[in-house]
Amino acid sequence: MIHIDEQFKQITEQLIRNSRQQQTVNPECVFQPANIPNRVLVEKIISKLVLPGSRITGYEHLQELFHHAQKGESCILLLEHYSNFDIPCFFYLAQNYDQGQEVLDSIVAMAGAKLNEESRFVLAFTEAYTRIVIYPARSLAALEGTPEYDDARAWSRSINRSALREMIRLKNSGHMVLLFPGGTRYRPGQPETKQILLETDSYIKGFDHMVMVGIAGNTLRVNPSGTMEQDTPGTDVMVYNVSPVTSTKEFRAKARQNFPEGGDEAKRAVTGAIEKEFERLHLQAEQTRQVALKGLAEKGVQPTSIDLSPQ
Repeated sequence: MIHIDEQFKQITEQLIRNSRQQQTVNPECVFQPANIPNRVLVEKIISKLVLPGSRITGYEHLQELFHHAQKGESCILLLEHYSNFDIPCFFYLAQNYDQGQEVLDSIVAMAGAKLNEESRFVLAFTEAYTRIVIYPARSLAALEGTPEYDDARAWSRSINRSALREMIRLKNSGHMVLLFPGGTRYRPGQPETKQILLETDSYIKGFDHMVMVGIAGNTLRVNPSGTMEQDTPGTDVMVYNVSPVTSTKEFRAKARQNFPEGGDEAKRAVTGAIEKEFERLHLQAEQTRQVALKGLAEKGVQPTSIDLSPQ
């Protein structure tokens, strides 16, 4: 199968030439505004992969969340995570809806430092979208017991303090924060990669409103043994299913009602409720996707059947 760095070589080389963010993250540069010329190039790739019938169902809920944000209320989007093209496909589709560009301009994604540091190739894609860079707890835990742990812990604290300040600034100034609460892309056969991280409860506690977004479809299959350069692109119908706007206070209270003492059990109750809602949204999105795929099949079009000759 052809990897993305081979499939779209001319575009990815231009993305790397355009890249302007530094790979080394420090507390002074955790807020990284979008590199719009790179977004244009990413969307050239996405336009080849997203099949007719792709859509955002419940977009009106996202628009409602945006209106809350414009009134100074803090808002967060929680998304399922299947590929590094989840955000690019979402942006590509949303711009065609009412107020789409305004809504997109208000979104700031929380992104792990690895997306900067892994390679210039990955960073060139990542920086096409506005984000706040954090040092995830999962990355720090992986170093526990090694000589690098103490330095990494101190560094992560400084990065995350700066990230928290930026998140507070932005969420109170008309921006919506986007979070992948699973912390990593889902790998089939590895159910632990779909489990919501406990710190998600602390995240949403700091916001007034939220929506959750289930995703069906995948235009960039994860290569489990390689980096993004070895991920495999493919055409697909992409369906994003947005939940109604929910009060985070009410959502947490309902989920935690059997755990008045708090602690990890209460946090797991909240993350379990998110997992349950994601599953419901995902199944709805998949039903919509299957209808679209059936319509395409009747026209002789199947996922990955569109011409993907190198561009």
